[in-house]
Parts: sequence; C-alpha cells; structure tokens
Amino acid sequence: MNLPFYIARRYLVAKKSHNVINIISAISAAGMAVGTAALVIIMSIYNGFDSLIKTMMGNVEADLVIVPAQGKTFVPEGEVYDWIYEQEDVKNMCCVLQEQVFISYDGKQSLCRAKGVDWVFEEETPVKGYIKDGEFRLHKGDIPMACVGASLAWDMGISPRFLSPIELYFPSRTRKISLSNPAASIESIKVWPSSIFSISNDIDAELLILPIEKMRELLEYDDEVSAVEIRVENGVGNDRIKDLQKEISARLGEGFRVKNRYQQNESLYKMMKYEKAAIYMILIFIIIIIAFNIFGSLSMLIIEKQGDIATLRSMGAGEKTIRRIFSLEGWMISLSGLAVGLIFGIGFSLAQQHWGFIKMPGSFIVQAYPIILSWSDILLTVSGVAVIGYLIALLPVGMYLGKNHSLK
Repeated sequence: MNLPFYIARRYLVAKKSHNVINIISAISAAGMAVGTAALVIIMSIYNGFDSLIKTMMGNVEADLVIVPAQGKTFVPEGEVYDWIYEQEDVKNMCCVLQEQVFISYDGKQSLCRAKGVDWVFEEETPVKGYIKDGEFRLHKGDIPMACVGASLAWDMGISPRFLSPIELYFPSRTRKISLSNPAASIESIKVWPSSIFSISNDIDAELLILPIEKMRELLEYDDEVSAVEIRVENGVGNDRIKDLQKEISARLGEGFRVKNRYQQNESLYKMMKYEKAAIYMILIFIIIIIAFNIFGSLSMLIIEKQGDIATLRSMGAGEKTIRRIFSLEGWMISLSGLAVGLIFGIGFSLAQQHWGFIKMPGSFIVQAYPIILSWSDILLTVSGVAVIGYLIALLPVGMYLGKNHSLK
C-alpha cells in the first residue's frame, strides 16, 4: 500500500477541526474546475472560429497556387500544366490575373483588388455559395460583368439592380506619362455589377472579380497571368497536397513558386496561431492565481496536523514521506477540480458542437457559435493544470516542512 497516498486521501475527505480549511479547499477545487472548464470551452470556440475562417478563406484561396519567382506575370504553357490537369486528385485549374486598381462608380472612387478569372473559375468557384444579392455571372452575352465584395459595394453604392457600370483605371504600361494630358496615359475599362458576395470582412472590403480578358485589356497583356490556381478534389488529405506541391515545384523549376494555402496568407495563419497561444497563456495565468487558494488551505492543514506529523515521525516516517503526504493532498485538490472542469467543459463543448443551442447574434454567416473540441487541446489543458497544481502544492510543503522550517 502507498502510505503517503492513503493518508493524503484520508485528509482530503476527512473533516478538519477548523471548518475554514474545508471551505478554502472546496473553493480551491471549484476555482480549478471553473478555470479548467473555461480553458476547454474557450479553446474549442477558438478552434471553431479558426476553422470557419479557414473555410471562408478557402473559397477565395485555391489549394495550390503557381506564381513566378520573379516579376508579376508569366505565360502558363508547357507539358507541366497538362500533367497537372491529368492528375486524379486535381479538381480544376484556372488562370488568374489580378492587380490593385482604381475604380469609380456613380461619382464615388476607391482602390480595390481586381481579380480577373477565366471560365473555369466562373463555372466552378465556391464563391457562388456566398452571393448575397444578384446572380454570380461574369458574362451576359458580350457584356462583361463583375462580382463585388459586400463591404466594397456598400461603400461605393454598387448594386446589381442599377444600370451604372463600374469603371476601372490603371496606368498604361506601354505609354509614357504625358504632363499635358495625364488621362492619355491611363487605361480604363467598364464592367457591370452582376452580384454581391460576402465571405469575410477583409475580402469583402477589397475584392472585385471580373473576366480575365477585361483584366488583360486594362493591364495591356496578351496571354499573361499572375497566377494559376489549382483546386483538389474534396477529401484529399494534406499529405497528398504536399506531395503534389513538391512534384509541381520540381517539374516547374526555380523560376516558379508553388504555394499552399498557408503560404498564400502566411501572416494571417501565423497571427491565428499566436492568438491561440496568447489565449492559452492568459487562461493559464488565471488558473495560477486561482491555484494560490490551494497554498492557503494546505498551509493551514499542515499547521493543524502538527500532532499527526509528530506521531508519524515517532513511528519512523522520514521527512520525505511526510512532505509527500501533504504535497499529494494539495495536488489532489487541484486534480479533483481538474476532473470536474474537464467533465463540464467537454460536455458543454460537445453539446454546442452537435446542437448549437447558443446562437450567434445578428446575421452572421453561421447561426450558432462554432465550436470544435480538439483532444490535443484537452491534453494541453490537463498537462498545464496538473503541473500548476503540483507546483503550487510544493510551496507550503517546502516552507513548513523543509529541513530548516520545523513548526513547534
């Protein structure tokens, strides 16, 4: 039988002569339970929003993108692109030409990111599922159409119901700037709004999608593109995407870069990771503060049990055994709170994940708070809370039962 564990367990459940010790111990366990549950729930909510953002970004960003290593444009030709198209895991491949341009609509002006796309994008883009007004189309007979982000459309007063065209302007690449007539060195085109989409605040505020031939006309290109976007079939894993990325890179050579979704928006995904780490550290710090209640209750327990300590010493128990008894006692308080908090946190997260009983306010893209329970987060929570509880339990033991601290 493990004597320190047995005695520590008896101390945990037995009534103390000073009832305040029981109260402080219960408060300590309850605090650890609340902190643990909060850590599990908040991390799961963050996972839900993280997944939602990645899904929304995936509707604009392709799984893989081919861009030139130097310069802005290139001509996508050669056997490599035929090889890519023949791969079973590749769903589609489309050409893109995009640039920051100046736009004008009904007397209002702004800058936007104009993205010219080909017929493959027009036919198969997932943006169609995020149309809030109008119908996604980039051609109406010979008339070029455009799909505009919701925030940009709101600021400019753009509506697919109006007949006014959107005018796009960009400095000519082939003509010199004329001081006497600056307008002569500016290229311009007109497109008519067909639909308004809403994906995320950042995308909605800057993106305008139009036919690639009109974008080439504005930028004075023939067959050039700024990128080739590759989308894979649903269900294709990250490992296969990485293998495909490496194979395409090797076939294209050093003149091109093949980016996955993380590399296309590296700063955003890094920020999301840092935010999650910051949330974890803040909640862990709160748990550390809560855990100091264990320090108080264990200190009072050691003082109360001086008679038992003297008896144990007279029976031959060493200092190591006595210190282990009280350190286990303090750790059990935190572990009991950890267990209760895990049960509540996991239960709440699973209930919200499956039934979504807490709704999102306003007209958000999802009706209920998104939540995803991650077992790696649970393991991280258990490790963090358990270590904190154990270290806090060692403090009063070291103070009152150390070699140089003997209570009379």
